[in-house]
Amino acid sequence: MRVNRYVASALLLAVTAFAALLPARAATDGAGFERITPDQVVWQDVPDGRGVKMAVISGDPSQPGIYVVRVKFPPGIMTSPHFHGEDRYAVVLKGTWYTGTSDDWDPAKTVGLPAGSFMKHPAKAVHFDGAKDEEVIVQIAGQGPSSTTWLYPSETGFGHAHKLK
Repeated sequence: MRVNRYVASALLLAVTAFAALLPARAATDGAGFERITPDQVVWQDVPDGRGVKMAVISGDPSQPGIYVVRVKFPPGIMTSPHFHGEDRYAVVLKGTWYTGTSDDWDPAKTVGLPAGSFMKHPAKAVHFDGAKDEEVIVQIAGQGPSSTTWLYPSETGFGHAHKLK
C-alpha cells in the first residue's frame, strides 16, 4: 500500500484551516458549552475533492483530542478506498450514505445508510463511502490526531466509484 502524501497532506491542511475558523462560529459560554446552529456551519471545499465540502464543528482533527467534523458529498462522489489511524464514528445527517468495506471501490458492494444511521470505522479498516443520487451530509467524530492513508494514489481520494479489481 502506498500513501498519496499530496492528497493526505492537502486534506490535513484543509482540516487544520477549518479548525482555525471554529472560534468565530461556535458560541461558547462560561461553563464551556458550545452551540452551533445550522446557519453557523462554515463549509470549505476539500482540495481536489470534486465538490466535497467539510466543516469542523468542534476540536481540531490535526491535534490530540476529540474532534467533530461534517462532510458533504455531492451526488455521485465517493472517497476512494482508504483507512484512518484512529476509530471514527459517523452519523448520517442528510441523504443516504453509501459505505463499502473493501479495497475494490465497487459501488455495487456498498450498503446504503439513510439519515439517522450510525457507522463505526475501526482504525486501519479499509473502506470507501459517499453519495450516489443525492447530496449526503455525514457527521464524524474521532480522537485526534487524525490520519488518512489512501490505497490508490492515482485515484486522488475522491471521484466516481468504479470497480478497481
